[in-house]
Amino acid sequence: MATLNDIGVAAAINILTAFAFFLAFAMLRIQPVNDRVYFPKWYIKGLRSSPLVNGSAFASKFVNLDLRSYTRFLNWMPAALQMPEPELIDHAGLDSAVYLRIYLLGLKIFGPIALIAFTVTIPVNWSNNTLEHSGLTYSDIDKISISNIPIGSHKFWTHLVLAYCFTFWTCYVLKREYEIVAAMRLHFLASDQRRPDQFTVLVRNVPPDPDESVTDLVQHFFLVNHPHHYLSHQVWSLTSTLKIISSAITFSLLQLVYNANKLSELVNEKKKIQNWLDFYQNKYKRNPLKRPSLKTGFLGLWGNRVDAIDFYTSIVERLSRDICGEREKVSSNTKSIMPAAFVSFKTRWGAAVCAQTQQSRNPTTWLTEWAPEPRDVYWENLAIPFVFLTIRRLIAAIAFFFLTFFFMIPIAIVQSLANIESIEKALPFLKPIIEVKFIKSFIQGFLPGIALKIFLLLLPTILMMMSKFEGFISLSALERRSASRYYFFQFINVFLGSIITGTAFQQLNHFIHQSTSQIPKTIGVSIPMKATFFITYIMVDGWAGVAGEILRLKPLIIYHLKNSFLVKTEKDREEAMDPGTVGFNTGEPQIQLYFLLGLVYAVVTPILLPFITVFFALAYVVYRHQIINVYHQEYESAAAFWPDVHVRVVAALIVSQLLLMGLLSTNEASQSTPLLITLPVLTICFHRFCKGRYEPAFVRYPLQEAMMKDTLERAKEANLNLKGFLQNAYIHPVFKSADGSDSESESEWERSPALVATKRTSKRFTPMPSKDGGSLLSLDQVNDECLKP
Repeated sequence: MATLNDIGVAAAINILTAFAFFLAFAMLRIQPVNDRVYFPKWYIKGLRSSPLVNGSAFASKFVNLDLRSYTRFLNWMPAALQMPEPELIDHAGLDSAVYLRIYLLGLKIFGPIALIAFTVTIPVNWSNNTLEHSGLTYSDIDKISISNIPIGSHKFWTHLVLAYCFTFWTCYVLKREYEIVAAMRLHFLASDQRRPDQFTVLVRNVPPDPDESVTDLVQHFFLVNHPHHYLSHQVWSLTSTLKIISSAITFSLLQLVYNANKLSELVNEKKKIQNWLDFYQNKYKRNPLKRPSLKTGFLGLWGNRVDAIDFYTSIVERLSRDICGEREKVSSNTKSIMPAAFVSFKTRWGAAVCAQTQQSRNPTTWLTEWAPEPRDVYWENLAIPFVFLTIRRLIAAIAFFFLTFFFMIPIAIVQSLANIESIEKALPFLKPIIEVKFIKSFIQGFLPGIALKIFLLLLPTILMMMSKFEGFISLSALERRSASRYYFFQFINVFLGSIITGTAFQQLNHFIHQSTSQIPKTIGVSIPMKATFFITYIMVDGWAGVAGEILRLKPLIIYHLKNSFLVKTEKDREEAMDPGTVGFNTGEPQIQLYFLLGLVYAVVTPILLPFITVFFALAYVVYRHQIINVYHQEYESAAAFWPDVHVRVVAALIVSQLLLMGLLSTNEASQSTPLLITLPVLTICFHRFCKGRYEPAFVRYPLQEAMMKDTLERAKEANLNLKGFLQNAYIHPVFKSADGSDSESESEWERSPALVATKRTSKRFTPMPSKDGGSLLSLDQVNDECLKP
């Protein structure tokens, strides 16, 4: 078990490591050769030019020769805090700004809690000597935990009162933040520039029809059921997309979903070959006297030597022909058309009505939901039939269960490292090596945290693969699903697994020599004593880990390797920057683990709180800098993830209350235990209130807001060409090169008669005549038909 000295050694190691990372970052960021690594966001926005081009002297292009800049190596910290939040939203988006508020939430919760806990709880816990007479293995830190309170003592009332205080304070801060973020989201949606997803709905599970193709069926359904002063339409097929343009107030545009995964592979291959062709063409321009050549064998090591430009030109031409053939095959093959479509509307109000209502009598067909932002669409999963999604998610759930279960093995190994005393009894031949003071302090204070960090490295990638297999159709949904599973995994393995296996190792000798009825009591005393392990983990992951994030060592090495060996064109250099993103699927669950640890140990072992507070403060500054200068978000969901953040903090609060209730019951504090039962009940009621009051702002779009936005837009832009804005928004990226601009005027596509084309001979819900033939029913006849049994 880690002692106070071990924690001090670990703290020194992690503080020195963090300082070394910050110092290295301060030196590397001001070198011109690293400018694209540490400021890629400004390059992407086109607001920064490379100093390698502008430098006057050759040396100044690679090394910063201004000695004064080295003395200001920490000026990035105040610079990261200077940008106001509204400007940050304009610069990086609402998602990034609200993500930073998670760190502020932690500071607001744990700052006051740490102050109260150190003032009240630690003196109460310290003024006892229970552990000295318990026979348990303990350290100096455990003397200031609740484990040092005598069984049945009235001092447990102090912890009960503090549990109420901490719960009320946490709920107040959560409510306040939920209210602020909900207001920020509504304001962002109201003031944000026009976006395609505000007018577009994703329709899935289109029912098969023997008389009509998916194209005709979707076209017919929405022209009939969303007419709203419909006057005319024009239908044409443009490579990948069937578009319907209408003069109606609501229905505007329809884009079908195609299975273009094979075509996507061909397009990506052509991009790679085209890149090589550009490289050799640029090389020839620099030296026109010599045509570049290459060998056609493996990696250019053997084979016939050919002209490089002619070789890659022929491959590009061949791939272009294959792409055209595959594109034609996809667009003409009805099996490539998926039973789904992106349907755009003339107004936000029309899209809101469609997205938030049931479209047919059968609630399992014609399913509508808000379309993701075009950048947010994960195109590969749109090709998955809707009926297979349930099966895929069942398989993923089973796989996740086994992954969680079997990961207990490395967790047990990590905990064995954290409890050297117990291992020495089982493996006495290691005792001479382990008893060396520095080695023992290093193993117990630093090694468990870094070992657990290593074991968790591959986990986010595995969970993201599971989320993609489940069939979510947006990057934001993939990240939220992966984050949810990552949090659950850490709760089961890192938190509960560390406590259970750690307690077994820690009190191994005590378990063996006591009766079975005393084991729960021993566990109840031992849980607070696991705070030492979590302190080491927080320092490794939360202190040194955050400092390592700003250094960007991996992107730095990869960039220079690519720049030296793989970069052939300026486009390659831009792709080599790899700015990355906030990484909600990995960052948010990690933050939530700190919320869980802080809330659980706030009353039990408050010595852990300063370490968590330092993490939130340090991470806020670091990630604010990264969001301003480095990260480039792939999408904008308008902070749709905040309900997940809120519910996980509430869950952590309930877990802390239940564990405290169990802990007090094992310590025979039966008088205080019944009062703790009301805390989870009050917390659940608080969550239901917040869910009903604030969550609708994140899942539904108010019709009042939509109408207000539409009215203002019509007043400001009376001649807005919404057709041109929407027609290419949701085309698969591999088709965009084939789509040309449509020059047809608005007046021309309004001239055809207001008829709804259908190939059916008769349909009950068709109140308009068919242009191509068929019967005609009036609205009264439709109602009569619908009333028939």
